[in-house]
Amino acid sequence: MKAFPLKKGTTLVLLAILALVLCAIYLTYNTYGNFQFAWMLRGKKVAAFLLVALATGMATVSFQTMTQNQFLTPNILGLDSLYVLIQTVLFFVVGGVKMLSQEQTPLFLVSILLMALLSLLLANVLLKRQQNDLFILLMLGMIFGTLFSSTSSFLQVMMDPNEYDLLQGRLFASFSNINTNHLAIAAGIILIGSLLLYRLSSYLDVLHLGADQAANLGVSVNRFQILILFLVSLLTGTATALVGPITFLGFIVANIAYQMMPTYRHRYLFPTAVLLGINFLVGSQFLVEQVFQLKTTVSVVTQFVGGVYFIWKIIHERRRQG
Repeated sequence: MKAFPLKKGTTLVLLAILALVLCAIYLTYNTYGNFQFAWMLRGKKVAAFLLVALATGMATVSFQTMTQNQFLTPNILGLDSLYVLIQTVLFFVVGGVKMLSQEQTPLFLVSILLMALLSLLLANVLLKRQQNDLFILLMLGMIFGTLFSSTSSFLQVMMDPNEYDLLQGRLFASFSNINTNHLAIAAGIILIGSLLLYRLSSYLDVLHLGADQAANLGVSVNRFQILILFLVSLLTGTATALVGPITFLGFIVANIAYQMMPTYRHRYLFPTAVLLGINFLVGSQFLVEQVFQLKTTVSVVTQFVGGVYFIWKIIHERRRQG
């Protein structure tokens, strides 16, 4: 195994040290003399941070390589909207109190399966024909996302206000009430999916050159895209089912990773994006708990930072091209 170049290796080491420092501060700050209880409570959250950062970083970088667009994230396929629809239907049919009180491991697995199968179905129908159908796939993802959102809104309007209030707790990313069984299942799925994507790094490096060049170099582009799309959907769906939708997180960490690692090699981009995700999530949760006194959530912080960064990047790209 070749060693990292000094500059890239130094960057990764510094990001890893920062992640360890932030995790240590988060686990030990303001424990009020009850460190064991704080460790148990916060340790579960840190585990979720690691898994969500791993899934989001790997999935977003892979998806942007496949689409050749650094502004797109896997959420464009409508996965967040599908998650909201699944939760809304379950709360509408079963009831909020029963949903929050009973064991939901089967429902957790069903949510992941539906989100992965949706993308796989679209990919099998469209990408098998010709390369240009990738853009139709993205358009259909946006259409399905709108359909899911409209259906969710319709059901939410018909809900009892108390049921709707309970539902809202599920529709925002939360690291506070994570089921330990779900965490173990998600860890297995995310670790396997991420390992597969990392092993495909060399193929993603070739795909970065463009679909035509990848095909000329011997890559079966359509089959490879279907595989990547399934793994991306599996990782994104698992992270979403575990903690809820986190809009803009993938966009933030992937694009900052490109700036810190000006290379096409995914074996550098992947760990950079993952470490950035860990730093961002741990730092955001620390601010939410210790500075804002739980008056906001990580998803709100992510949407604010991501929205500002998205606007800045658009303006920056237009100036650079102009």
